[in-house]
Amino acid sequence: MPPKEGQTKKAKMAAANNASKRATKKWSKGQTREALQNAVMFDKDTLDKLRNEVPKYKLITPAIISDRLKITVSLASAALKQLCREKQIRLVSCSSKHRVYSRIVVAAPPQEAPAANAAKSS
Repeated sequence: MPPKEGQTKKAKMAAANNASKRATKKWSKGQTREALQNAVMFDKDTLDKLRNEVPKYKLITPAIISDRLKITVSLASAALKQLCREKQIRLVSCSSKHRVYSRIVVAAPPQEAPAANAAKSS
């Protein structure tokens, strides 16, 4: 059998080196989240904001309070329990994982019809 015609030894080595460089997989870094710097204790401004603004929210959860006030979720949970004890918000749903609160809506007294008011005044 005659020897194969083709590449020289140097050409084969160069091709092998180039092939190994080309075949390396580039691993993606994946998604990275920025580290949150949430407060672990209340300062005066945050506490005032909690007492004034939070009871006006329609939907109140520890995650929402943590996000809006930049405090930890455990601190938000404790604050919401305190607001509930003070009757500023009410507990809507409670499970072992989540607590959902809502604002307290004061029902307006029913208004009498205008005809009834006119009859009373005469």
